[in-house]
Formats: sequence, structure tokens, C-alpha cells
Amino acid sequence: MNEILSFWAQWLRPSAGLPTVQWSLLLAVAAVAGYLCQRHTGLPKVVGYSLVGTAAGLAGFSGALWPLQGIGLFLLELGIALVLFECGGRIPLRWFRHNPMVLVQSIAESTLTYFAVYWVLVWLNQPTQVAGPLALVALAASPAVLTRVVADTRAAGPVTERAIVLATLSTLYALTLGSARAEQINRQSLTLIDTMYPVVVVLGVSVVVAAALALVMRMALRIMSPASENTSMLLLALIAAGTAVAAHMGGSAPLAALLGGILLKQLNPRPWAWPRQLGNASSLLTMLMFVLVSTVAAQADWSGPVAGVVLALIAVRLVAKVLGVALGNVGSGASWRQALWVGGAMTPMSSIALLIASQFVVASPSTGHLIARVALPAILLMEVLGAVIATVAIYRAGESSKPWAPLSNAATTSSNGDNA
Repeated sequence: MNEILSFWAQWLRPSAGLPTVQWSLLLAVAAVAGYLCQRHTGLPKVVGYSLVGTAAGLAGFSGALWPLQGIGLFLLELGIALVLFECGGRIPLRWFRHNPMVLVQSIAESTLTYFAVYWVLVWLNQPTQVAGPLALVALAASPAVLTRVVADTRAAGPVTERAIVLATLSTLYALTLGSARAEQINRQSLTLIDTMYPVVVVLGVSVVVAAALALVMRMALRIMSPASENTSMLLLALIAAGTAVAAHMGGSAPLAALLGGILLKQLNPRPWAWPRQLGNASSLLTMLMFVLVSTVAAQADWSGPVAGVVLALIAVRLVAKVLGVALGNVGSGASWRQALWVGGAMTPMSSIALLIASQFVVASPSTGHLIARVALPAILLMEVLGAVIATVAIYRAGESSKPWAPLSNAATTSSNGDNA
């Protein structure tokens, strides 16, 4: 593929640069693939996006650099920030006061996932300095994949809402601990203060940026209509600015957006359907995010010895997510069957995990390489497989208002046969 692109570059001189043309065409193909995937299989569009990115990565597409840097890193963080701001805006803190077992359920699920993955990796002879970061990567669920699955299946109900909340909270833990752990990866001996200091810095800076974002949006909503497209453009501009500033100051841009959404929900509890107003801009960024993740992850070193570790990580993570949700289910107001489907809906991994893995590679290239060779294949597999599992979980929970295409097509065929 690189030879073809080199030949192309000899006679094509676009004003915006050849990579812009390459990405534009890749996103056009992804848009078609996502549409066809949903139309003919009933699976969410993200599966089609990921398959196109995977094919491009395996073919040697050179438009995505690893570790993430420059404009690619900014666009990924911006896409994540948009999704997490929306998810944060769906979490009323008073819910935890009325039903504290949901928070207990979140902590139980995240704790079990981390330690289960860590112990299995150590048992498989992975160094502790590799097993710990990989456990943090595995800790993060993917609200981005889950919200796309929910949108494409038109799902609503207790399983859907709880899965989004628990996935968002696991992301909060993973971003905070992952960013802090990346700062400490080259340090051998750490005191308690040394361990806690990066966590406090990441969380503190992110809270400051989040508070500024929420306060500016709250003031804007006093004079601007929530239904106005200008309000949504203001939000997009503020999130973009926060994304550029938060990481530079030592915080986490996605974490700041998530906390900003939570704070704005408390300051402005009125419903606000801002994603509908953002429209195509948000959809394009989301598609770009999924294609970028799969393109980068597909360029990993796919070797036999690593395959066993990757499959073990995926299997243990899946079991730990389901068991963790089940352990914290007592008194949470959900049935055991609903807990099973919530755990299944939380299995996708995507952009958050890739961002955390990239931070480890940047902080320590030698150790980061050992982390990435396991993390990247796992992320790629669980972006696709996780989306399928989440779709099945939502349909099995009975919360989709849209019939699954294969089932509806089969029913139509059967009906036509009966009529004949």
C-alpha cells in the first residue's frame, strides 16, 4: 500500500496535503461500510467503521502514527471529550444519594476487573511493570462504543442507563489512574506521597478546567436557547479549547470534559439534547475516532506468543465485568438478569484504552512497547467484538425499540413464504 501512495504522491499535489485526501477517502469508505453493516446485519455502524480502519491498518496505511501525537492525538481527545461530556451530562449526582449501591456496584466492578486482569497477567509471566498498566487499560469500558450501540438500536431502559453510567465511571477511574501511572512508570521506589501526588495533580487540573467549562456554559444558557445551533457550536469550541489546555497543564482533557458534563448537569438540570444540535459535526468526529483507533491498533505486532496473553486478558476482563456488576447488584434495584446484560454491555474497549496505552508508550518507550503489543490487539478485538456483545445484551434485555435486521428479515421471508 505504501508503494501505491508514493506513486500517487508524485503527481497529486492537493492544497491541504496528501494525508488529508487519504483520510477523506478512508472516512468516505467507512461511512458506506457503517451504513451497509447496520442495514444488512443489524449490528451498529461502529462495527463497519472498525472493519474499514482494520483493513487500512493491516494494509499499511501510514496516515496514523503510533504513539499518538500531533493533530491525530488532538482529534482523538476531542472526539472522546465530546462523548464523555454527553455521558457526564446524563449522570445526576442525586441518583447516588438515593441509590448508593450503584456507586458500590461501579467500584466493585472496576476493582475486580483491575485485580483479576493483573493477577492473570502476572501468572502468565508478564512483568509487574507491564501487568499494572495493562490492567488499567482493561479497566476502561467504552462509553463511545456503548452510546453508538444505544443510538443505532434506539435503546432505552434501566439496563441501558445503568450500563452507560457504570461505563462512564470506569472511564473516570481509568483516566485518572492511568494518567497518573504514566507519570510514575520510570520510577522504581515510590512513597505514598509520590504515588498520590500525580493522581491529585491530574484530578485537580481536570476539575479546574471542568469547572470553567461548566460555568461558562451555564452563563451562556442564561441568555442562549439550548435548542440553538449557536449554543452547540459554543459548546464544541469550549470543549476543543479545554482539550488543548487540560493536557498542557498536566490534566486529562477527556476527564475534564466528563467532569464538566457532570457539573453542568448539577448547575443546569433541565434536559438539553445538545448532541442532536451538533449533528453531523459530532457524528463525523465520532466516526473518525473509531477509524483512527482501529487503524492504529491493527498495526500492532501480531505474533503467536502474544495471542495467548491477549485472549486471556479479554476472557478474564469479560468475566470480571459481569461478576463485578453481579457482586454489587444486591440492593441496587436491578434484577440478576439485568445485571448480566449490564455486564455484557460494558465489555467494549476503544478510544479511552488506546489513549491510556499511548500515554504509557510516550512516558517509557521500552516498557510501553511491551504494554502496547498486548493492549493494541486487545483493543481492536474488543472494539468490534465488544460492540456485538453490547448489541446482543441490549436486545436480550428487551430495551431496543428497533427490531434486529436479521430477525426482521427472516420474519418477512417466512411471512412471504406462508403467503405464497
